[in-house]
Amino acid sequence: MARQANLPDESPIDRNHPDALYAQLRNLLRGMIERRELAVNDKLPSERELVAAYGVSRITVRQAIKELENLGYLQTRPGKGIYVTAPAPFYELEVVRSFTQTAQANNRKPGMRLLKAEIVRADTEVARPLSLPTGAEVVFLERLRLLDDLPVVVQRDWFSASLAPGILDIDWTVENRSLYGEFENRYGIVPTRGQSTLSARLASDLEASLLQLERPAAVLTLDQIAYDNHNHTVNISAAAYHPTRYPLSLRQSHRRF
Repeated sequence: MARQANLPDESPIDRNHPDALYAQLRNLLRGMIERRELAVNDKLPSERELVAAYGVSRITVRQAIKELENLGYLQTRPGKGIYVTAPAPFYELEVVRSFTQTAQANNRKPGMRLLKAEIVRADTEVARPLSLPTGAEVVFLERLRLLDDLPVVVQRDWFSASLAPGILDIDWTVENRSLYGEFENRYGIVPTRGQSTLSARLASDLEASLLQLERPAAVLTLDQIAYDNHNHTVNISAAAYHPTRYPLSLRQSHRRF
């Protein structure tokens, strides 16, 4: 059972302080978390309790909580409340590394929910990067990816049906099923390089529902093309990421010549 925090008898909020009330409350709660007065998996007191303890409005409480969620200190668990969480790691962008590998490398539990798995006819937008004629048969996979049972990515993949015959006969409802793992282990296909385009946009109705986002909400988008060591296209993918549960990072370096 989650431990409840001990709130102050008198509010430490200073109405004459230059910082806004929500910022003061945010910093107070963050300090409690960093000092482990509120530990990971502790349930945050209710809005009503925070309003009473700190003498602020519900709007102030909600703004402070929202900012702490965005910073990775708090996490809403639908139907249960708001809990303290370990600050989210940043996930380094690697074209040829699977979601499962990345999750495991960060000591997180990967999961998956299959949304669609079918053979479709490629339109021009899909056929061109796959180096296929328009109308060619391609496999389309749409999956909701999970980290520690929380939805973080809506991922869509396309690849030539002839590249991996019978791949849809595999049980894609298995939690940790990795597309790149299947490519390598069943078909001897190893993506070795690729290119990525990172952007952001508003979430669609479906994405917002799947990722538990309140609309209007933004998602990070990552479009990728992966190639094997013979420069043949392996697959193209389009992913929509939860902006705070799965923050992406790019490693940069400067080399002197």
